Amino acid sequence: MLDLCCGDGFYARNFYSIKSKRVVACDYDAKAIKIAKEKNSASNIEFIIADIRVEMPGGKFENIIWDAAIEHFSKDEIHKILEEIKLRLTEDGILSGYTIVERVDGVKSLEHHEYEFKSKEELFQLLSPYFKNVIVFETVYPNRHNLYFWASDGVLPFHKDWSNAVMNLSKI
Repeated sequence: MLDLCCGDGFYARNFYSIKSKRVVACDYDAKAIKIAKEKNSASNIEFIIADIRVEMPGGKFENIIWDAAIEHFSKDEIHKILEEIKLRLTEDGILSGYTIVERVDGVKSLEHHEYEFKSKEELFQLLSPYFKNVIVFETVYPNRHNLYFWASDGVLPFHKDWSNAVMNLSKI
């Protein structure tokens, strides 16, 4: 799996490395990668300094995770990054991640966010040209509105044909 914008590597170590044979985790911030290597290293994780706008790690991945980072890029950069992601996913590979919805007053949640989505429909429309199957769902709290996404040309998690399904979704 490929962890884009991994920060200090906490998720790569404590969530992804547990189930993944190999994790490539990248971030443009050399200081974050240094901390990741010191605090969150594991034998199956490779931490790389990379600005995904210009140097996406190479290889093919079954899962690419872009958690809490899509909003750090402009819409044009997001499109370019999605093209690169598409090239790196295996045939049935899945892009997954989450982001936040723009505040009602239009003020960015964090000043370094380049683009915050206005709705789950907007994020769905952005991902759909790149993938045959896209799911975007949301959680809404008084002070935060989150969007979660899965995108693939293959079967998505929790679809009735998903090989890892452990429940009968037709009864839900």
